[in-house]
Amino acid sequence: MSELIIANILIADRTYRIKVEAAEEELIRKTAKIINDKILEFKDVFAGKDMQDYVSMALLWFATEQNKTGAEMIQLTETSKKLASLENYLDKAIETL
Repeated sequence: MSELIIANILIADRTYRIKVEAAEEELIRKTAKIINDKILEFKDVFAGKDMQDYVSMALLWFATEQNKTGAEMIQLTETSKKLASLENYLDKAIETL
C-alpha cells in the first residue's frame, strides 16, 4: 500500500479533510468536481431547495450513473464472449473446408 496523503475536498460548500493514496488524489478531486457541478445544475433547475436536497439529488444521480456503467460493462463482457464463440465457430468451419 502506498503512502496516504491529506486532501481537503470541497463538496457543497463544506470542506472535508480526508486521507487518500497519492495515486487516487486526482480521481477524487475530479469526482468532487463532477458532484459540485451536478449540485449547481440542480440548484438552477430546482430553485429554493435546501442544500441537503441538492446533495441528495446529486448523490442519487451519481449512484445511478455508476450502475449504468456497471450494467454496460456486463453487457460488453457478454457481447465479447459471444463474439469469441462465433469466431471459434467460424474458425472450425473454415478448417473443415
